[in-house]
Amino acid sequence: MAPEIRPGQSIELLKELHILTRDGKLNQDSRRKLKQVYHLFQFIEKLLQELPDKPEGITLADHGAGKSYLGFIIYDLFFKDQKTGHIYGIETRPELVQKSRELSARLGFGRMSFLNLSVAESARSDELPERIDVVTALHACDTATDDAIAFGLQKHAKFMVLVPCCQAEVARRLSEHKALSLSRTPLAELWRHPLHTREMGSQITNVLRCLYLEANGYQVTVTELVGWEHSMKNELIIAKYTGQKKRSAADRLRAILEQFGLAELLETRFKLPQVASDVTAPSPPIHPL
Repeated sequence: MAPEIRPGQSIELLKELHILTRDGKLNQDSRRKLKQVYHLFQFIEKLLQELPDKPEGITLADHGAGKSYLGFIIYDLFFKDQKTGHIYGIETRPELVQKSRELSARLGFGRMSFLNLSVAESARSDELPERIDVVTALHACDTATDDAIAFGLQKHAKFMVLVPCCQAEVARRLSEHKALSLSRTPLAELWRHPLHTREMGSQITNVLRCLYLEANGYQVTVTELVGWEHSMKNELIIAKYTGQKKRSAADRLRAILEQFGLAELLETRFKLPQVASDVTAPSPPIHPL
């Protein structure tokens, strides 16, 4: 067995995921892929270990699951040895859902379910429990990451692990107001060119998401998903529920949305909770652009 493979890892699973060849070998490309998967699992494993024991076990929902690489690896390395717990893979492409169902049946991974739903639909589905401990969303495109956050809030998730993908909505809105912004402030040069508009849209969106999570009682860590060299979307957001809803984060979120002409998002993607003043010192006001 290749030394890179973790003890207890199902060789058959790695073959089915095309990480190992049929004769159990690792080529250079699959070695890099395995390293990437393990690296992300290390983040999630630490979170799973923090969760308290409960009779029904840990529940995890993986949004935009695709071929469910992540869900299968987590199950094989963590859930398989537990007597309880369940992983839900949520994916809109029916052919991928069916293949994942077939693979879980062949491997005997009985506490995995695969649902042919969008992220938004899954929040209303009776096929998921009322509470989900861990929510993951890796490269969920555009507003699907925000739907995953809304899902996590509704399900009272203890942890959310997010790797945002393309984020076009805010970039579109920056483009719409570009001429007015350029006439008002030299800072609009930061998104005058189309490439910069897209990058600024992505940056602003993730900053808003972090503030939104903090306003809803989560402690947020942002880091690089080191090891995913093939992906330009390399930002990893880890949110842990503490219950301390930060008024200062809500105020900052509202101010940024107003400053960039995005205030209408307060009625859709960033509905803020009613928050009492927190212990954080008040932030200085942001002057309009």
